[in-house]
Amino acid sequence: MVVEWPFVGTEALAAGVVNRYQLATRFEAIFRNVYVPKGQAISPVDKAIGAWLWSQRRPTAAGLSAAALHGSRWIDAALPAELNQASRHKTKGILLSSEGLDNDEFCTVDGVTATTPVRTAFDLGRRRNRTTAVIRLDALLQATGLDTREVEALFARHRGARGITQLREAVELADPGAESPQETRTRLVLTAAGLRPTHTQIEVFDSFDFVGRIDMRWPRWKVGVEYDGLQHWTNPGVRNRDIERQAELEALGWRIIRVKF
Repeated sequence: MVVEWPFVGTEALAAGVVNRYQLATRFEAIFRNVYVPKGQAISPVDKAIGAWLWSQRRPTAAGLSAAALHGSRWIDAALPAELNQASRHKTKGILLSSEGLDNDEFCTVDGVTATTPVRTAFDLGRRRNRTTAVIRLDALLQATGLDTREVEALFARHRGARGITQLREAVELADPGAESPQETRTRLVLTAAGLRPTHTQIEVFDSFDFVGRIDMRWPRWKVGVEYDGLQHWTNPGVRNRDIERQAELEALGWRIIRVKF
């Protein structure tokens, strides 16, 4: 038996897709009347769709749920789903908001109503903790190709919105080149020290071939910074490739600084 999930239990029963015994023994509810296979790991996208189904398909997925639907990575699956709807009665595992949305601030993603990438960025960038806001903006920019100027266009429309000052700062600091939260953190540390990288994720070639990409760099001085995740230090294969690549970059005159924390 193959059942697409998450699904609404009463709808599946009515359609004969499952019977009550199967529903009780093979599936579990993540929200009231919304089911997934038992023991299934739930992704932020699954949670977003499940919350939307729980709400009878009326509200708009927002915040991190919208970001997940738009393809953002690095979202903690343990965080609640987020919906924008007029009714804000509490339910476990779902965060509800009721901010007004203009007609051009929501769209449909795989059949689910969600805030547009630009409105999602506007919402995420206003939340407390500027570093976290920039990490989430970086991920959304990379996933959607959103231009920060589109976010800036909402400033005047929503003048006086809570968190708008931080949003301006976060948009200024955002960069779609970050490929992990730690790369974003590294870039922010450098920026705070007056050393904001002029380029991110730039490809380097020798006379004939592609040598590699540098996470952050200053071409004028041929200096690059690389953030190394755990696998770069614990996986011998990855470590050896890094050593070879660094030697090739240094042979081309690059000075590479490796960061881990």
